[in-house]
Amino acid sequence: MSVIKKLVENVPDFHSFMTVDELNESSKKLADTYPDKVKLMEIGKSRDGDPILCLKIGDGDLKALLYAFPHPNEPVGSLMLDYLSWELVEDDELRKTFNFTWYIVKVADPDGARLNEGWFKTPESFKAYVLNYYRPAGNQQVEWTFPIEYKTLNFQDPIPETKALMEIIESEKPDFIYSLHNAGFGGVYYYITEEALLLYPIYQKVVKDRDLPLSLGEPEMPYAVKLDDAVYLMPTIEQTYDYYEKYTDKDPAEMIKSGNSSYGFAKNFNLDVFELVCEVPYYYDERIENTDPTDKTRREFVLKNLELAEESLKKLENYFERLRDKLVVKTRFQEALEYFIETGLSSLEAEKKWAETSEELERKATVAEEFDNIWVSRSYRLFMWGMFKRMLDANLSKNSDEQLKEIRNEVIDLISKEVELLEKNVKIQRDSHKKTSGDTAVIRIVHDALRSEKMKRGFKAPLFYFWRGRRDLNPRPPV
Repeated sequence: MSVIKKLVENVPDFHSFMTVDELNESSKKLADTYPDKVKLMEIGKSRDGDPILCLKIGDGDLKALLYAFPHPNEPVGSLMLDYLSWELVEDDELRKTFNFTWYIVKVADPDGARLNEGWFKTPESFKAYVLNYYRPAGNQQVEWTFPIEYKTLNFQDPIPETKALMEIIESEKPDFIYSLHNAGFGGVYYYITEEALLLYPIYQKVVKDRDLPLSLGEPEMPYAVKLDDAVYLMPTIEQTYDYYEKYTDKDPAEMIKSGNSSYGFAKNFNLDVFELVCEVPYYYDERIENTDPTDKTRREFVLKNLELAEESLKKLENYFERLRDKLVVKTRFQEALEYFIETGLSSLEAEKKWAETSEELERKATVAEEFDNIWVSRSYRLFMWGMFKRMLDANLSKNSDEQLKEIRNEVIDLISKEVELLEKNVKIQRDSHKKTSGDTAVIRIVHDALRSEKMKRGFKAPLFYFWRGRRDLNPRPPV
């Protein structure tokens, strides 16, 4: 059995996510058990003083940086990194298969990850996910606070967690970066930093072999460059700026308010760096890959989605205005909500103008595009309400104001009704967090590591060898 096939077939059946402490303890145990093969480094501290740990494994000529929790509500990649790190150390043949020195950061945002741990042990519950959800403001996210200067945008305020990654990027100049994101609901899709025709069928086959759907609905942003089904060119902050510049009269820098991505920063130190992002959902419905036509245009569905988004944001804004003098506890939930409300409402002008004028929206929408606009987007709006409820809880612990209690009850009722509506109209399947966290992610890291070596050395054989080897892997049913 090949080492790659063995790696895939030995993936544990994950049924829940590991906490920050569990991940850190696993890293310490690995370093203590194999001190001659592993170096455990503290590369920085979070805003709250939590250590950010990095495992260094191997001594290859090429450098690979892999990090999980680029957004703290995205824990899937941490399971993959925990499993992969042990396999790389304990399997000498596997480690020697690649000419890599591995830098593995299982928890890039410890503070944010801890604020999500309330749903890590019960990921099968969509309502628990909503009620325990946290995502930082854009200017407090690891992935989008790298320095950048572009036209009027001048962001030079990376958070401590981002600074920790910056030091590795500057000193090691990685050839390959794998930022382990994942989606909340929908289908699987990929971002890569350059065209790679040979990889697209591999990406798609990996997903289908695990009985997961590809995301064939709306792209995450209107300006995303599609390379193939569910494969896009990595979006850049420069593209975001130019999009706002084209569709609004506002200063794009005032709308963005955040910084560069890891790829945008890493290019300053290695022009040949290759980066991958794969968005694997916790929950999915098979309609997300149905390309049959509907009887309405794509424009109608996009505009309806924007109408509902504006309605939700304005309702949140109204609640804030009514409660602002009663919010006596400053929380990260409030910090995030104020950011998302402000940037969300300011960006709607551009989104509406694009939706009203873009010729690509004139055709009939597919079932996947209808589903994405109506149901996937609806689920994502719920997460803001989950954070709003958590903000109210924190304040009620210090201020037993009756209006706070009343609005909290209204919000709980809203969330309960929305979850009930979603579960009635959407076939929410919950397999992906168990198998995708291991099987799909591990396969991706293997062939994309090979892709990085191919770029650097000009070797084509490893990629073709891997593709041939993949054909005889029997797909395992989701657990």
